[in-house]
Parts: sequence; structure tokens; C-alpha cells
Amino acid sequence: MAFKVLVVDDSTFYRRRVRDILNADRELEVVGEARNGQEAVDMLGRLSVDVVTMDVEMPVMDGISAVKVIMNQRPVPILMFSSLTHQGAQATLDALEAGALDFLPKKFEDIASERQQAAGVLRTKVRLLARRGTGMRRPVMSNSAAGMPAMPRNAPKSTFLRSSSVLTGQKDAAVIPSVSSVTRSGKSYQCLAVGASTGGPVALQKLLTPLPKDFPYPILLVQHMPGTFTAAFAQRLDNQCAINVKEACSGDILKPGCAYLAPGGKQMTVQKRQSGTFIQVTESDDSALTYKPSVDFTFESVAQAFGGDVMGVILTGMGADGKEGCATLKQRGASIWAQDQASCVVYGMPQAVAKANIAEKSISIDDMAACILSEMMPVA
Repeated sequence: MAFKVLVVDDSTFYRRRVRDILNADRELEVVGEARNGQEAVDMLGRLSVDVVTMDVEMPVMDGISAVKVIMNQRPVPILMFSSLTHQGAQATLDALEAGALDFLPKKFEDIASERQQAAGVLRTKVRLLARRGTGMRRPVMSNSAAGMPAMPRNAPKSTFLRSSSVLTGQKDAAVIPSVSSVTRSGKSYQCLAVGASTGGPVALQKLLTPLPKDFPYPILLVQHMPGTFTAAFAQRLDNQCAINVKEACSGDILKPGCAYLAPGGKQMTVQKRQSGTFIQVTESDDSALTYKPSVDFTFESVAQAFGGDVMGVILTGMGADGKEGCATLKQRGASIWAQDQASCVVYGMPQAVAKANIAEKSISIDDMAACILSEMMPVA
């Protein structure tokens, strides 16, 4: 039975284009088309839909407003279409924080160089988001970015629940039981390294905002994201966090209490010298690297620079990027933690390190920051 899709865009041409691409997949069926967010909200009240594709800029009700209404009234996986501009980045980040699960560039040539490849990426994304695990609940939004009133502290936790069947089509493998707290191991650290993909922008926000300004280590962040988005994302995190957050540049000296976000479309490594530890950002032509930036690529360099004095954390995301880098870090004696299945948008990257017995702990994103502080902060 095909997954049912609602396509939302004010352009008749674009709706037809998306509809034809999705209907070419026997697992997908476009059951409705809406010209704006309000029509989408109304149609979701009448239709049974597994996933929505949503444009950002539309008349009557824009995509961000529609996402907020949908997630409060009838939560459903939403894939945003966005322009690869600074303004488009800001709008897309707003949509993700409001509850959308993922996004794609609206121009198909920005997805892939060949039309058929781009169409394949779109179909794959929609299928993955439609294959829900145990259901969906309302997301916790960023109050500062979404302009919404603060949720009560005792409000029930809300998230998207995804099983590994999203990636494999098979039943979940046995995973590490999730823990909500840790006892300090006494291990020494020099760096916190974090990798993420689908669902990562919101997860990183939840992880970083509780960290204090005097966090005693540098933080390296690798989030799968286009190059035009990472500067806006780093600025947004910097505005929300007590620590400093910046898009990484070649020559940056790693400093405690500062997080360095790998630029989209490039690779970030660290190099230790007598005068300090520096970041290097490069254009990578390595065809073996699927992701730019690559968690594996960065984590391998972190292992070279810091040995085992590292806390490596793998958050929500499709695929297995980070597995090899984490394996190298663990061989050097590093601590490796993974986000637990229940709090992931997609349990792919964390499952890869958990299934390979690389991750030592599985932790909800809501508890991750507290656990990191318990483990890494010096005892007074």
C-alpha cells in the first residue's frame, strides 16, 4: 500500500512536477494538492496523509505558519522546500524548529547535477519520512526562534518517534538501554565532538543551550547541511547559547567554551601544533566521502589531535556517518555516546554506533546536556 502525500505549493507548475516525480514511485501516491498553508491545514482535516511536502513562501498562509498549525492540530511528517539563500536558510530553520522534519532545495539542480538523481533523492526523502515508527507527537519548539509562548516546565515531552525500519525496512536491532543520568568516570577530556544529520538542528539546540559560558573545552560540530545554511545556523545557535558558536574557518584556534560548526559543502579537520590546536577547512574532492561535511572525516582528525581525551556524541540522522570516526576515537580511549532511539527523528547514525558496540551509552536528547556536564565538568 502506497504512502499518501500532500503537496503544498503556490505554483501549479511546481506542484505538478513534484506530483509526477512522487507518483512514479509505487510506494508513494499524491492524494492532494494545496496552493497555500491554509488549504493544506483544511485538507489535512479531510484526508488521510502520511507525509507533506511544503513550500516556505506562499500567500494566505506561509509554510512556517502552516507547520506550526499542523504540528499543533494534526502532527504529520513535513518536508520543506527552500531556496538556498540566507533568507531561505533562516526560514527553513524556523520551519524545522516548528516541527518540520527535513528540507530540500527547491531548485532541483541544487539537489543533484542530474535530473533523475535529484528526483530519486526527493522520492527517498519522502519515503523515509513517511515510514513512521510508533507514531508522532507534537514537537517541542524553540520559543526564541518560533516566537511562541514558553511551554510549562512540566509539559509532557514531545518528539517524533522513528524506528530503524525507516532506513532498513527491517525490525529494530537490539540497542543499548537508554539512561537519563551518568556517574562521572573521572576520565580526562580536551574536546567535545558532535555529529548529526536529519533532526540535528533542533537536537543541537537542545544539547548546546544548557551548556554554561565557562564550559572548559572546545566543541566541534558536524551537521549535514548546505553551505548557504551553516553560517545562519551558527549565528542562530550563538544567539541562543551561553557558549560562543561560530561557523568554523581555517586558522581558528580552538578555545574553551566555543563551538565550531563545520561549513556546509566542505570538510573540517583539527591540527595540533606547539602554538595550539587549529581548525582547517578544505574543499574535498574525495569521492569516497558521501557527506560534506563528514562526521567521519572530522572525528578521524580529532582522534589524531587529542587521542582518547575526547567525548564523541552521535545525534539523530540518516545513514551511518560517524561510525568509522567513532571507532577510531574509541580505539584511542575516547568516550562515545549516542542519542537514544525514542528521541531521534531518524535512528540511523546513532543506531550504527550502537549496533557496532561503539557507543557506551544511549541517552535521550532531553538528558544529553546534563549527562555531558556530569561527565565532563571538573569537580569543584
